Amino acid sequence: MSKSLKSCSLSVTGTHCKSCEILIEKEIKSLPGVKSVSASSVSGTVSVDYLRGHKPDISHLNRIFKSNNYVFSTSVPEHQRTSAPNLINSLLIVSIIAAIFYFLQQSGLFSLVNVGPETLPLAFLPFGLLAGFSTCAALVGGVVLSLSRQWSANSSGHPLAPNLMFNLGRLASFTLLGGILGLLGQTLRLSLTAGAILTILVSVLMFVLALQMLGVKALANFQLALPKSITGRLADETKFKGTLMPLVMGALTFFLPCGFTLTAQSLALATGSFVGGASILGFFALGTSIPLLLIGLGGAKTITRPAVSQVAGLLVLLFALYNISGQLTVLGLTPSFKSAPGIAQASDLPPIVNGKQVVKMDASSQGYFPSRLKIRANVPVRWEITDKGTSGCTNAVIARDFIEGPINLVPGTTAVREFTPTRLGTYRFSCWMGMVSGTFEVI
Repeated sequence: MSKSLKSCSLSVTGTHCKSCEILIEKEIKSLPGVKSVSASSVSGTVSVDYLRGHKPDISHLNRIFKSNNYVFSTSVPEHQRTSAPNLINSLLIVSIIAAIFYFLQQSGLFSLVNVGPETLPLAFLPFGLLAGFSTCAALVGGVVLSLSRQWSANSSGHPLAPNLMFNLGRLASFTLLGGILGLLGQTLRLSLTAGAILTILVSVLMFVLALQMLGVKALANFQLALPKSITGRLADETKFKGTLMPLVMGALTFFLPCGFTLTAQSLALATGSFVGGASILGFFALGTSIPLLLIGLGGAKTITRPAVSQVAGLLVLLFALYNISGQLTVLGLTPSFKSAPGIAQASDLPPIVNGKQVVKMDASSQGYFPSRLKIRANVPVRWEITDKGTSGCTNAVIARDFIEGPINLVPGTTAVREFTPTRLGTYRFSCWMGMVSGTFEVI
């Protein structure tokens, strides 16, 4: 190191995420004599390399970042340490949200979810909202904060204008590139098995991200993001001049992947269609726009609070486990449960016609009815499934324990499959996405 180049390490409180790091690094690096800055929200430190005589003044830094609630010091005072959020309150909030999710699923409102060309996948709107309150806020939020500062310093326009333009550019980019990913998936033609494996992989990734959000220290250094050298350039608003600069920066955030974004991009690829891929990422970007608008308007202090991160982490954890469970059913890897020997009531068992048990089931956008079926072992089964208005999820049934491949359903028709169960137990079947399921109890 040159004799004229010095370094120091400062402590900072009030940081929560990557956006905090990006903002701190950019602001301090703009100070005279500062050569490089590296901030870490995990350790609460900022390392600065500066020319002799240009050491950043603590009081000056605290004035610069007063509006962001960042407090700099040579050590972390005890009264400034962030207290851990109440886990019981977070669990209660998550339980309420999970109950609402279950109600919506049972009511059939999730019939709007369709990755085909007929219906847009509205479920990715709340998925994007959740992402915007967690890792997307952490990564893309730094770009929004810097953009807002740059705009207010160099433009007399309304402060809402750059945020609206940023999200408009982001929405357009995600929709167009999502459609291109869908076309690429059509070329690749992912099989049902490959799609399920891909979903499991991204769900495992989400599981890891959830544990990070819950403060598991062993995973604190795991980052699914581009290097700071790249994100810093993409987030550098000084490289994009003019009134269209917010649009360009918003479009470029497609290439700043967080775990949620990667999940949505992977599922867009799995749709195998332009409309499906564009819809997934379009609604995802629309969902993230609400938290990002709050950040741009000064709401970053609220959405980056530890309590919010904890609730979001628990939700992501629940979603990841739910998703993995469903895909294991699609792959036929869920364990069967042995039934206790006994004599079932005749009313519980299907009638036998021409030596075959006739099992009738209706399929609709709300699910499968009945979803719990009892059949006799070692007696042929004729399974009749009548499509009474299925959605993009429920329009195909997977029952790998008994039948190879999916049972595709067509509205107004009845699909028939035959098999003979030989093993006692309870076996799951599901829609092709693993979201809606039922059981066969062989007795």
